[in-house]
Amino acid sequence: MTTKILISACLLGEPVRYNGSGLPLESSILTGWKEAGILVPLCPEVAAGFPTPRPPAEIEENRLGTDVLEGHGGIFEDNGRDVTSQFRLGASITVQTALETGCRFALLTDGSPSCGSTFIYSGHHDGQTRSGMGVVAADLRRNGVEVFAQHQIRELAARLRS
Repeated sequence: MTTKILISACLLGEPVRYNGSGLPLESSILTGWKEAGILVPLCPEVAAGFPTPRPPAEIEENRLGTDVLEGHGGIFEDNGRDVTSQFRLGASITVQTALETGCRFALLTDGSPSCGSTFIYSGHHDGQTRSGMGVVAADLRRNGVEVFAQHQIRELAARLRS
């Protein structure tokens, strides 16, 4: 089976982000992967049943995606609504999809409470960021899928060649 790459659907321009936009990643590397048919696009939040657009959500302060997966942290919308269980469902669906389709790698949108892999937002809905990863990135790594942020596409390309 050819190695596949799970990719955040918004990076392909799909309007699935919380604000109803995409976040298209323009790259000749990505174009080559599209042409090779090795990309598996998915938005974990949409897969879990969230609408688009939707209120912004953040992992609570001093917690990371791993904490949320272990039941020691939550994810809350800016209106205070607890959406932890839906985010955990999105992580579960994403891991299942990655494993079923042979994705050994993932290219995810940094900053997201789902897909962030090098940084997430502060938990205060104040626009500030902090080091850490979201629930999907944490669950994928826990299940043996190597995770890269969109700004690490060259590193992923090098890893695919090795």
